Amino acid sequence: MDARTIPIAPLLPAAVATSPRVKDAAFEYLTTRKDELIGWARKFSLFPYPFVTACCAMEFMAVSASPYDTDRFGAALPRFSPRQADLLMVVGTVTHKQAPVLLKVWEQMCEPKWVMAFGVCASSGGFYQNYAAVQGIDKIIPVDVYVPGCPPRPEMVIDGIMQLQDKIARSRHPVVTDTF
Repeated sequence: MDARTIPIAPLLPAAVATSPRVKDAAFEYLTTRKDELIGWARKFSLFPYPFVTACCAMEFMAVSASPYDTDRFGAALPRFSPRQADLLMVVGTVTHKQAPVLLKVWEQMCEPKWVMAFGVCASSGGFYQNYAAVQGIDKIIPVDVYVPGCPPRPEMVIDGIMQLQDKIARSRHPVVTDTF
């Protein structure tokens, strides 16, 4: 057996062989499926970083307890280093003195990163309409999911996690490139 009897490279027409890059249907199908696989893996492996500042902390602890169990959704173990987390959960009121700290924590997180505003104080400042409270953390960092309530019920937080998972699964993932 030699190279003439068992072709190692597929025989292509001259026009196709001279073109720099030709995508076929199999390549498109494979990269689409790879993108879906990465989205599925990312949506079930969230590592939250809790930025807890106020009374919503009690509800945050209740979400991780056994009746609600965020481990079912792949978001069980909170990380207490922003470099190990990909979901920033801002829980409670953020003051203007805390805003630079929140921004620094967000900047230290690796890509891809997502943000959840947990409670009405993080979403819109809550009932603190004064000079000290930030009127919504979206003035500081981009927010992906807002969870309303004062304090939000654990069911609402789980619904917010599920909405974030759907957003992650639908998004494009930069790991997938043209060259696979």
